[in-house]
Amino acid sequence: MKQCWRWFGPEDSVKLSDLHQVGVEGIVTAIHAIPPGKAWGAQAIVDRQSILSAGGYRWDVVESLPVSEEIKTQTGLMSGHIAAYKTSLRALAQANIETVCYNFMPILDWTRTSLRAPQSHGGAAMLFDLTDFAVFDLHILERRGAAEDYVDALRAAAFERFSQMSGGDKTILQRNITAGLPGANDSWSLADVRRLLNSYKGITTERLRANLVDFLSEVAPLAETLGMRLCCHPDDPPFSLLGLPRVMSSSADYSAVLNAVDLPANGATLCTGSLGVSPSFDGPEFVKKHGPRIHFAHLRNTKRLASLMSDKPNFFEAPHLDGDTDMVGTVHALMVEQDRRKAEGRADWQIPMRPDHGQELLSDLGGHSTPGYPLIGRMRGLAELRGVMAAYRPSLGTQNCGEY
Repeated sequence: MKQCWRWFGPEDSVKLSDLHQVGVEGIVTAIHAIPPGKAWGAQAIVDRQSILSAGGYRWDVVESLPVSEEIKTQTGLMSGHIAAYKTSLRALAQANIETVCYNFMPILDWTRTSLRAPQSHGGAAMLFDLTDFAVFDLHILERRGAAEDYVDALRAAAFERFSQMSGGDKTILQRNITAGLPGANDSWSLADVRRLLNSYKGITTERLRANLVDFLSEVAPLAETLGMRLCCHPDDPPFSLLGLPRVMSSSADYSAVLNAVDLPANGATLCTGSLGVSPSFDGPEFVKKHGPRIHFAHLRNTKRLASLMSDKPNFFEAPHLDGDTDMVGTVHALMVEQDRRKAEGRADWQIPMRPDHGQELLSDLGGHSTPGYPLIGRMRGLAELRGVMAAYRPSLGTQNCGEY
């Protein structure tokens, strides 16, 4: 697989020039200053490409070209936002950028309650704690109807924890949960979240999935014509939060959406960490089922922890080979898929991947890196994943990809 790296632009604390020492082969980035619903202009794309080229890299994957809340809810300026999305795709294709990652998560992108939870080895990792999230939902956001989403024991635990929190603790928790992706919703207030929640009234899981299919029915045929690949990132975490529906949380969800718009351009971003929070996730099996439509891979690992609701576990970002996902089996399955594509003659046989959500280690510590995207932690992850790829042998293609 092509070993890529997510880079957040000129303000990123990690320099492009340093990534050659890490062994990075390609860059995943976006133009974060342009808000959802607005078109990416050709000049902005060329400017970013020029920076990457000067650093010795090409722009391999766009992550992300965000889908606006208006498109997700089919309200307001939806038509104009879809037109802008198409304009952006055309501009990216003109610049020879072929792979675009996006997500369809309502309001919040990835959600964590702690961005730097201390680890026993002295480092730090992002963590999701359901009790802390309930504190935010019930007592800080004060969402109407929130109590119905939690069992009695969890409501009691959340009340007790909230009563012991300082004002500063509450502010940090709110910021952590609304942080989302860099450049997206990092300045949202509680009023903003409440306003957006109101826009989802009456939108069920079935309706949100239908809205996703409608969106893809508009943009995927254009992407196909342009020779591009769209790949949807799974929900993170893969269960409902804030009473909102989730539609990309399982292999079955991907089957429904990929089958509904059955074009090669309509594909998947395999994120082993997001999907792996679910005990039912089987990484090698996901690859076997959806392999031809996997256009991009986020390889990271999460470790589930017990919570007061079995269907919504706590979890933290584990080292890449140490979490609940069978990472070795999943990587080997992806390598088998690459061999199959190459034998088939596909021009896009090589799958771009990147190490994702590394722990903060050594010089990463101190809060100076983007949460989830430290240098040393991701460098460790890439080295481990590179080792798994180097150990792959084509003969494994006829075996269980979880055996090695």
